[in-house]
Amino acid sequence: MNLITNILNSLGWYPTIFVLMLLESTVVPVPSEFVVTPAAYHAATGSLNVFLVILFATLGADIGASINYFVALYVGRPVVYRFANSKWGKMCLLNQEKVEKSEKYFDDHGIAATLTGRFVPVIRHLISIPAGLARMHYGKFLLFTTIGAGGWHSVLAAMGWYLHAIVPEDQLNEKISEYAEYIKIAILVLLIVAVVYFVIKNKAKKKQDNRA
Repeated sequence: MNLITNILNSLGWYPTIFVLMLLESTVVPVPSEFVVTPAAYHAATGSLNVFLVILFATLGADIGASINYFVALYVGRPVVYRFANSKWGKMCLLNQEKVEKSEKYFDDHGIAATLTGRFVPVIRHLISIPAGLARMHYGKFLLFTTIGAGGWHSVLAAMGWYLHAIVPEDQLNEKISEYAEYIKIAILVLLIVAVVYFVIKNKAKKKQDNRA
């Protein structure tokens, strides 16, 4: 992961953040926590603007997700699956099972999946594919993607800012791995609670409608 930090240092933080998050939102396995969090860590020193870090990361995610969306929209499921099972798909750590998992997540959660899915590992960079396959309205897709990606990058930026106060830079990558796991677990628990809440709420509403 030091390689990513070296790239960020040598090529310029903002454009590199944009490009890497664009790639992460397509099918290239770029770990966002090792891009946005170190950037926010450096922003805490005053060398970067943390809001611009979040902005460029989110813009990159929007463009990358839009690429996935339009490719899926125009080429269809058979071609997407063929790519996922190809040599190139495997090089991107992709397979049909992962695509099907993202489709199931989209089917289970509806169009809001493009927002909540940005917080879920594996689903995060693939959720735009089922949105394209389902021909989701692009305006809604872009809005939900922006909110979800912006929220996720804000969480990572907050972690980087916090780690600057307690961790020397040579231990940063190790701590990012440790804290990222805690964050993922916390987010998954919150998502499960939210899903359960909405399911119970919808069932209660249906019962009321049936009685009326």
